[in-house]
Order: sequence, then structure tokens, then C-alpha cells
Amino acid sequence: MIIEPRIKGFICTTAHPKGCEKNILNYLDYLDNNAKINLPNLKNALVIGASAGYGLASAMTASFSLGANVIAVAIEKNAKANRTATAGLYNLAAYKKQADARDLYLKTVIADAFSRQAKEKAGEIIKNELAPIDLLVYSIAAPARTDPDTGEKYSSVLKPVNKEYNAKGIDLSSYLIKEFSVAPASEEEIASTVKVMGGEDLKLWVEYLSKNNILSENAVILAYSYIGPELTHDIYLNGSIGAAKSHLKQTSDELNNLYKVKSYAVVNKAVVTQSSSAIPVLPLYISILFKVMKEKKLHEDCAEQVYRLFKKLETGENLTDGNGFIRIDDWEMRRDVQNEVAERWAAVNNNNLSELADLNGYRSDFIKLFGFGLEGVNYSEDIDAAVDETALGIINLTD
Repeated sequence: MIIEPRIKGFICTTAHPKGCEKNILNYLDYLDNNAKINLPNLKNALVIGASAGYGLASAMTASFSLGANVIAVAIEKNAKANRTATAGLYNLAAYKKQADARDLYLKTVIADAFSRQAKEKAGEIIKNELAPIDLLVYSIAAPARTDPDTGEKYSSVLKPVNKEYNAKGIDLSSYLIKEFSVAPASEEEIASTVKVMGGEDLKLWVEYLSKNNILSENAVILAYSYIGPELTHDIYLNGSIGAAKSHLKQTSDELNNLYKVKSYAVVNKAVVTQSSSAIPVLPLYISILFKVMKEKKLHEDCAEQVYRLFKKLETGENLTDGNGFIRIDDWEMRRDVQNEVAERWAAVNNNNLSELADLNGYRSDFIKLFGFGLEGVNYSEDIDAAVDETALGIINLTD
């Protein structure tokens, strides 16, 4: 088929395999052009949520900069009828090709990370093919989760707590600024969001690995999070998703007391992702932030952020802040950056949007998530949309 982007609001329903492969090659070029990272104790890595964003960047950095053996777990779908595969599957397929070409160990498991089945399959691979896990990266952004014990399904929501949230944001169907209003989450919705996006599943992974003696002593655990500036706090940090991220941090701290591990909650910089696009205020904030950070030559994408994170782990210097977070959002949260963002936020409207914000950069980053808009890709080519999972050795537990 000839694949074109089909965008509905903050969702693109198609993905391009050659474009996603180009994204992976661009990631790899960046890693190849930077020094290898010396973390000899991190030989075996398990990345949960490894098909896009910070999870994908973490898996690739572990493979190509650390030379670690990697198990990548993610839930994705292959092409079917007139539907393309998901971008994450194309990403993992291209990543696997590059790892194989360099004789690097990578096992890709397509599965619901919340399920017992995913944990058991990962455990089986670790027992049969690897030594215990030294690095566990937890990078999950999910709309729903089924409790593996009760079978009950929970859904996450992006809502404020206790009061209605009113703010301007970008309508992604028109790319115009509009006023948005979001009703507060109910107690049930908050609890459900914590069940999905909190630390419960992370703890289940660590419990499973430890119980089966496949987690190294002093293993490093990285759980990804976000805090953001004050202008987004009511919808994020103080909202339902913030309650979940607070639970994730508490769980991460708890793991240090329960097991002989080094568990950290890592606060990353705002980037364009499908999940961040779902929060009305964030596309506008990110567009302004990118403009400011690019002007100050501070802008980083996921690959650059994760590489800097691993360099911090390498040196071990000033690793955490006073609250125990690893802050890789430090450049985003610099006072000069946030002061400039706040000034532009107050002044921005539809007449000066392109002047004060990097709207084109946001659009470009968004479609690139799905493999579109990349140089060197022939988008008029008639191509096979299916991924040959068997040929690549991809383990799919969803079939």
C-alpha cells in the first residue's frame, strides 16, 4: 500500500515503516557520534514500554552505547487488512535489524506489560539466555490496565482534582488556540488512574524478578516521570495523573527498602508524544518551550535526554535532588527558560502564535512519531505494511 498520515486530533491512525526505520537510523547516528558510556555493571537490561519515546531511547542507548543485552517489552499491533502496523512495532523491527547487524543481543516481546504472561516470558528468557537483570527501565504511558489478579479493568484519565481546569491550549485538529475546560476527576477516576499509571505494576515486576532470583543485587531501576512548570500543575502534577506519578515515586522509594536495588524516579523533559498530546495545555506549552530552548541552544529530544541521563549514571555526581529525583528536566526548568516561557504564555494568541511558539516544530515532531515527514523517505512508494515478526525473532504473545 501507499501509506499516508491519517490524523484525528491527537491520534495518527497510520504509521510508515520506512519512516519509522529512518527515525531509528537517526537515533543510531546520534549515539554513534557520541562516546560510549562506561557502566560495566549494567550488562543485562529489561525495558518495559520500549517501543517509543523515552523507553525506546533507553533500550537503544543500553544496546548501542552500553553494549548491554536488552529485553524490550511493549504492546503493539501488526498490519491487518488496510490497517498499518503501529509505529512502535515498526520502531522495534528497525531497532532489531540494527542490533542484529552489530551482533548485539536484543529480544523483543510484544505483550501487555501489565500481564502475568509478559513477566513469565521475560523471566523465561532471562533464566535461559541471560544472567540476572542489572538495569530495569519502566516507561509506561497507558490508557488502561487489567489487574492480573482480579481481572478488573481500570482506565486512566487526564483530569484536575477538586476543581475545574480552565486554560488555553492548541486544538490539534486546527492548530489554533482555544479555551479548554476539564471537569475534575471523581475519587474513583483518581484511584483508577493510580492503578494504571502508578507504581503497582512496577512493584509486581520487581517482585517477580527478585522471587525468581533473576534480579541482580544493586540493580538500577529507573521509573520515568514528569513534573512540569507551575502553569501545568493543576492539570498534571496536582491532577489525577500527578497522583499516579506520586504513587510511582513512593513505590520507587519503597523498592529500595524492600530489595537490594538502587531505584530512582527520573523526571524527564517535556517532549512530543501521543500521550502528552492528549493533555490540552501541553501542546501549547511544549511549542513555546521548544522555541525558547532552541533559541538558547538547550533543546533535547528523547535520545539526547536519555544519553545525558546515562552519562549522569556513569559519573554518579549530583545524581538526585533533595527529594530523591533524578532531574533530567533541569534545562527545561532553568529559571531563565521558565521566565521566558511564562512571558510568552501570557502574550500568545492566534495572531502571534508562530512568532512566540515553535508550532512547525511541534507538528513535525508529532508526525515523525509515526514515521512521516522525514527526509530521504519515498512516501509515494508502494510498500508492504506488515512486519515479518518470525524472521526478526520478535516474540508476540498477543496473537
